[in-house]
Amino acid sequence: MADNEAGPDGSPDSAPTGTPNIHMVNARTLRGLAHPLRLRLLNNLREFGPATASGLADRLGESSGATSYHLRQLATYGFVEDDPERGKGRERWWKAVHLGTAFDSTADFLHDPDPEIRGAMGVVLHEVATVHTQELNTWLGTMHDWPEEWLRSYDLSDFKVRLTPELSLEMAEAIHDLVDSYRDRVPEGTEGSAVVRTHLHVFPRPTE
Repeated sequence: MADNEAGPDGSPDSAPTGTPNIHMVNARTLRGLAHPLRLRLLNNLREFGPATASGLADRLGESSGATSYHLRQLATYGFVEDDPERGKGRERWWKAVHLGTAFDSTADFLHDPDPEIRGAMGVVLHEVATVHTQELNTWLGTMHDWPEEWLRSYDLSDFKVRLTPELSLEMAEAIHDLVDSYRDRVPEGTEGSAVVRTHLHVFPRPTE
C-alpha cells in the first residue's frame, strides 16, 4: 500500500519498484501515523511543500496548538523535520521527510492479532480512504472549471474480475509499474500539465 507518492499519502501492498524515498511502515511508526490530523498534516506537507504549524492550522481549520503538537509527534517518528532554509526568528517551518508511505504485505506486524496494532491500522487505512473520497468529490465538483482537454482525459471506472490472491497481487504490482513508467516524463512547470492523482483499490468481494 503506497500513499501520496510525490505528494496521504498514505495505497497496493508494497512500494513501487524504483520509487525513491518511500517510508516502509513498521510497528513503531504505524503508531506515530495513527491519528487523522497527523495524516492530514503529512499529506499537506507532501503535496504543498514546507509550512508552519500556524499555516497548516489555517489550511486545515485546526488550532495552531493542535497542529504544532502533532507535527512534533510526526517528527518523533521520523515523518517530518525542520526546514532550516526557511523561517525567521522563532518561526518554525516543517517539511516531509519522505515522498510517500507504503505498507509491505509480508511484514509480520500487519498480521498481528494485537487489538492496538489492528486499531492503528484501521485508523490509517480509513483515513486514506477518506482522503481518496474527498479528492474525487473535489474533482467532480470542480471538473467544469478545467480545460476541455482534461475533461476528455479523466477516468472514473471500476472493474470486476475473478482472481486468486496471487493474481490479485500480480495485477496490483503491474498497475504500480505502469504508473511508475510515467514518472518524470513531464518536467515541473510544463504548460498545460497538472499533478494527476490515481487511486488504486484492489479487494475481494463475496461470491454470494
